[in-house]
Amino acid sequence: MDYPEHTSTQFDIELKNVCTNVFRMGEAVENQFRLAIDCLATLDSEKIERVINEGTLINEMEIDIDESCINLLVLRQPTANDLRLVKTIIKTINDLERIGDEAESIARSTKIILKKGTEFLPRQSQLKYVAEIATDMLRAALEAFDGMDAEAARKVGHKDSLIDEEFRSILRHLVAYMMEDNSDFSLAMQTALMARSIERAGDHAKNISEHVVYMMEGRTARN
Repeated sequence: MDYPEHTSTQFDIELKNVCTNVFRMGEAVENQFRLAIDCLATLDSEKIERVINEGTLINEMEIDIDESCINLLVLRQPTANDLRLVKTIIKTINDLERIGDEAESIARSTKIILKKGTEFLPRQSQLKYVAEIATDMLRAALEAFDGMDAEAARKVGHKDSLIDEEFRSILRHLVAYMMEDNSDFSLAMQTALMARSIERAGDHAKNISEHVVYMMEGRTARN
């Protein structure tokens, strides 16, 4: 990662360690989200539980990184670019944790569907398509963070409107589906909740990219 040079070697080491841990947390969240999406197709109960259980690990990672940032603020009292970097890290891990929450939500909805004993999921292929976009956004945002690349970060947000459009399309189809068959109301509702979680994950990935732009340019991104 490229970030501002510091006069304190120890501060430099501490910042490197924190940034490395942020990227590791991001990879853990990405893997959790990918696994949650895979559960949509497999309805594998073991994978569902793995997604839910991994939430605890991700929460612990956020707490550890947050505490490291607090120590940097208190002990090192960073200014200018260093302070922006610490603020960027704190905001980034918050968005990562929220994506982890959405992955858990998808897994829990899948668990409910599994209990219903059905292998049919309305708009399944469209859900997978939107989820792939959101996952690509998260990967690109993490790479932009790792390289502190403002230009790459800007490109991440461009896909958010596509996710929003697909989300609205899914909801329209689900409404029509429920009107045709009221017996599957619960199934349609769980599908809508999963679509919402995917849409929110995309929003958080976009947020991460905007944090990178703020770090590098000191202003909010406008995608």
